[in-house]
Amino acid sequence: MKPIALCALVLVGGIAAVQGQRRLNPVVELLAQKKPVFGVYAPRNPRGGRGGAAPEATQQAVKTPAQLAHDALEYKSADYIFDGSMEGDIDGALPVFAEFMKGLAAGGTVERSPSPRLHHPVIVKTHEIAPDPALAAQRIGKQLDLGVSGIVFVGVESADEVKAGLAAMRFKSNGGTRPDSVGSAPAVWGMTEQEYRAKADLWPLNPNGELINWTIVESKEGLKHVREIAAVKGIGVLLPGAGTLRGVFSTTDSAGKRVFDAVGWEAAIQQVLAACKEFNVPCGYPATANDIEERMHQGFSVFVINWGEQGFKAVDIGKKAAGR
Repeated sequence: MKPIALCALVLVGGIAAVQGQRRLNPVVELLAQKKPVFGVYAPRNPRGGRGGAAPEATQQAVKTPAQLAHDALEYKSADYIFDGSMEGDIDGALPVFAEFMKGLAAGGTVERSPSPRLHHPVIVKTHEIAPDPALAAQRIGKQLDLGVSGIVFVGVESADEVKAGLAAMRFKSNGGTRPDSVGSAPAVWGMTEQEYRAKADLWPLNPNGELINWTIVESKEGLKHVREIAAVKGIGVLLPGAGTLRGVFSTTDSAGKRVFDAVGWEAAIQQVLAACKEFNVPCGYPATANDIEERMHQGFSVFVINWGEQGFKAVDIGKKAAGR
């Protein structure tokens, strides 16, 4: 074989190897390949099992964060674990969530061969960015320092909110506002601090980044600006907050009866989907076994699914429909 031909062969082979190399964060890998993504909520104790008085049966069912982490690791069909516990009282929920993350790390969430890979990356909700982006940035930094792989912005109503949140997910060396601390994140990702700093940037702004942002629109004000929001570079997944939007489209009539505007609610969901398609952003949805195939057919490709048998059934249905 001629030297030039040999060099070309080596070059092509090298490119193919890079393109085929798996990512640390499988969610990023699937999105980059334009494949559907299926995740489940983190397992939780029954209502009433965290503090306060609870029935004896519920008290017996209470598990520690480490035990819940073990349950999460035992379920292997989902592409990620989703946690919404810090959407409200983040300071109160953070210590418990930190123990959950320690449990994941202790249970072995990193596959070492043929290259490092998180088989249970964690995506978490953060408190609303507005009206105090600086405080929101501090919260986001604390969450990232625990080793999460994605941050979900809730109740977003403007492009500026998203931009402030995205900056908070990026180190200052990458043009962001994230503090230089890294906490326990490198250990959770199974790498050195230097390696973590190189990987912990925002995809797709950085093609080599392993962090991902999700942005949720769940109000009429957010819907009004949904195209401006979807146009922000750096959003990895855009979602309609279907559950919250359902409340927005529910009113009380003169007789005190609740009236649900199903047509308006569905139109809002489709409005977010249309913005996703226009700006080529993957669109997410909180699907169930009853509607996941329909939502996939409509164009949704990232799914947040409840923990439990019915949720696991939805994951199986979705993966089969996606040919995965």
